Amino acid sequence: MQEKSQMMNQISEKDQTINRRIQRLRLHLNPITSSNNGSSALIEVEGCKGGEKGKKTAIEVNSEALTFYMRGKYRDIQEKVYEYFKGRPELQTPIEISKDDHRELCLKQLLGLVREAGIKPFRYVVEEPAKYFAILEAVGGFDMSLGIKMGVQYSLWGGSVLNLGTKKHKDKFFDGIDNLDYLGCFAMTELHHGSNVQGLQTVATFDPVTDEFIIDTPNDGAIKWWIGNAAVHGKFATVFAKLMLPTHDAKGVTDMGVHAFIVPIRDMNTHKVLPGIEIHDCGHKVGLNGVDNGALRFCAVRIPRDNLLNRFGDVSRDGKYTSSLPTINKRFAATLGELVGGRVGLAYSSVGVLKIASTIAIRYSLLRQQFGPPKQPEISILDYQSQQHKLMPMLASTYAFHFATVNLVDKYSEMKKSHDDELVADVHALSAGLKAYVTSYTAKSISICREACGGHGYAAVNRFGSLRNDHDIFQTFEGDNTVLLQQVAGDLLKRYQEKFRGGTFAMTWNYLKESMNTYLSVPNPVTVRWEGEEHLRDPQFQLDAFRYRTSRLLQSAAMRLRKHSRTLGSFGAWNRCLNHLLTLAESHIETVILAKFIEAVKSCPDESSRAALKLVCDLYALDRIWNDIGTYRNVDYVAPNKAKAIHKLVDYLSYQVRNIAKELVDAFDLPDDVTRAPIARQSQAYSQYTQHVGF
Repeated sequence: MQEKSQMMNQISEKDQTINRRIQRLRLHLNPITSSNNGSSALIEVEGCKGGEKGKKTAIEVNSEALTFYMRGKYRDIQEKVYEYFKGRPELQTPIEISKDDHRELCLKQLLGLVREAGIKPFRYVVEEPAKYFAILEAVGGFDMSLGIKMGVQYSLWGGSVLNLGTKKHKDKFFDGIDNLDYLGCFAMTELHHGSNVQGLQTVATFDPVTDEFIIDTPNDGAIKWWIGNAAVHGKFATVFAKLMLPTHDAKGVTDMGVHAFIVPIRDMNTHKVLPGIEIHDCGHKVGLNGVDNGALRFCAVRIPRDNLLNRFGDVSRDGKYTSSLPTINKRFAATLGELVGGRVGLAYSSVGVLKIASTIAIRYSLLRQQFGPPKQPEISILDYQSQQHKLMPMLASTYAFHFATVNLVDKYSEMKKSHDDELVADVHALSAGLKAYVTSYTAKSISICREACGGHGYAAVNRFGSLRNDHDIFQTFEGDNTVLLQQVAGDLLKRYQEKFRGGTFAMTWNYLKESMNTYLSVPNPVTVRWEGEEHLRDPQFQLDAFRYRTSRLLQSAAMRLRKHSRTLGSFGAWNRCLNHLLTLAESHIETVILAKFIEAVKSCPDESSRAALKLVCDLYALDRIWNDIGTYRNVDYVAPNKAKAIHKLVDYLSYQVRNIAKELVDAFDLPDDVTRAPIARQSQAYSQYTQHVGF
């Protein structure tokens, strides 16, 4: 009887497996169809196990509610930017424009925005950063050169005065920076030094006789390079240089480390370059040619002692140095820490670029029809699985990045108000990671969008070329992405080591508190094989999978570094493990992004919007797991049958997201005169497109 019972159980399990495979095959061969015009706003969701077999539920997306949830509280000022440029067509950047004309137009755009439209971003840089970043996103949507020029003026040049200076500097320079009388530059990068700011060679030597600093470029490698606003328009520059104090010993001077100085570079009345300063044009660039990048050389340029931005270190009339921070390294860290807003702005703005590119590609993919079943109408190219595979995970990532960078901006705004040390550390690490990860992803995605739109994507009027070229440098300035990811990895390892000394994790690393116990234990052999949709779409499973991967990478990186440092030293060990460390940083950032997306889904008040966001969030999570399925398989975290189920579910979720793709991109709320590409028009796209060639 026992043997018979066991045999019946085996037959029952076999029957269930066969039935499950038949159901999947049936779904594959007879997928749920959608309208060819892409107007359907229904999500067809397969019933979870335990429910009525074969029953499907339809969720209608409330487009208005979803748009409202995505807009944010500063949409009004963005619309003010949109309306201003819509009413001033002569200020809109033409497709074909010379470098010099683009620079002058870019200045006119900025002057018009500030002086005519009355939009003054500078007042928000410190007091309300989220509002400043909202303006920056809207401005960059029209022309990224304008967004960068505005960022140089207010975030970099103006921000350095506010964040590194004291009251005397704000009183003297605020109004001129605000109203654009004092156009300025941020002169940090040198010909031989970019990421290694501590290695800068420009010097500022104090002269106690005249109470002045003397700014010098000691060699060609120290020429300030790629300085925005320098070639044509700038009147001032914040110059980063080593502060040298004279001594009475054999050395003659003492190096106090890198400090920032306000240096006038052009006459306020004649606009002529001032004596001792040499300015050259960096020339035509791959993109952003509306920004006048220049190179600066200084030869014994004298500035008043008060032009030292002295928040973290000051020099008295008699040449004595004082600082609230005891070491060069601490002063340097504090100085760079106050400039982290640039990274926050780039991460946030990069998502804005990704929204524009994905909107153009998806709207065109819904519009364009090609091929189809014999003797039947052609179908939308977004109905092809290959097109969905290109664009739907990208759309999901755009949503994920949106919520992650909104959270980053909120944290940054809170940091500027509270100056809480833990929050400061959190924002530093998070801004470095998100800036690197998001800008790299966006750069790749713009090219994918171009390819997805075929030949029409190659037309300049449809914007992919300018978006790609203008955005490309986002991966380099405000910190090279590879360097920033190393900072993230280094901080992770530091927190990991502190854990064993009784230390605490910063907020962003909080999930790693118990990771060495919870996530590195032997995987449950039952969970490893679960392949049901309900389980795979469970946010806890998704987060656990992301955290498990990060924890394993962190532990193995620490072990490898310890091993190699014995023979190679710390630098050699780091270089030997560098690719591993970059993967660790990316894994951690993906984990943080997913956690913020899940929070955003739960917080959405509208039920239909919440269901749509949940679908998109599931696609983001499972697509990332599938893309790194080898890691999970190598450590038996995911069994072969479960890996196959994840792959199939990613394809199916891409199809489901396709059903609401129009509503999802519409929720970005980008007017046609912002996207501007004719193939992205919501009506009369082809007639608009043909007008550009004279029909």
